[in-house]
Amino acid sequence: MAAFHEILFPLEVALGASGGPERVTEVVTTASGREERNTRQADSRRRWDAGYGVKSLAALADVVSFFEERRGRLYGFRWRDRLDHSSAPPGHAATPVDQVIGTGDGARATFALTKTYGGLHAPYVRAITKPVAGSVRVAVNGVERIEATHFSIDATRGEITFDTAFAPAVSAVVSAGFSFDVPVRFDTDFLEVNPSAFAAGDIPRIPVIEIRV
Repeated sequence: MAAFHEILFPLEVALGASGGPERVTEVVTTASGREERNTRQADSRRRWDAGYGVKSLAALADVVSFFEERRGRLYGFRWRDRLDHSSAPPGHAATPVDQVIGTGDGARATFALTKTYGGLHAPYVRAITKPVAGSVRVAVNGVERIEATHFSIDATRGEITFDTAFAPAVSAVVSAGFSFDVPVRFDTDFLEVNPSAFAAGDIPRIPVIEIRV
């Protein structure tokens, strides 16, 4: 596993960044003019340019310091995606029934957090590995469970584990609500910083890319 620091990138800068999910699709046009499309990876991968979020020299200095401590691309870190950082729709608070994450069998105690996108044609289930500590709410068959009483949460892996006495019964629906960060790293080992150009309105390029942990 690649080295990872459980620390959040400067929030003010991240919230002003530009970027989003990327997929890799191969498109081949046949002699008849029809297309054959295939994807080489099941999951999307998110990219951002944090440079758009840098609004002051002080913020730029904070990013440089953060970059140095991460040793460029060496260490991963947490990133807050302004558009997509909650199990609930934008503008709504997370609830314990936001996302179905599994079904009980009477013995299974550990469930991984996930978020589902879409639902009619080809829903995409995304693994959530970096929930925000203290934000996770869990329910079994719609009845909320209490952290530290009924279950514990590993906020570094995105897994909830029920106490053996409270393992969900057979066919019981397990759901969760949460806020989450994205595991990322810098996508460069060189930050070109020109304070004079920045003062004149030039946006520094600070690429960040999602990683698997």
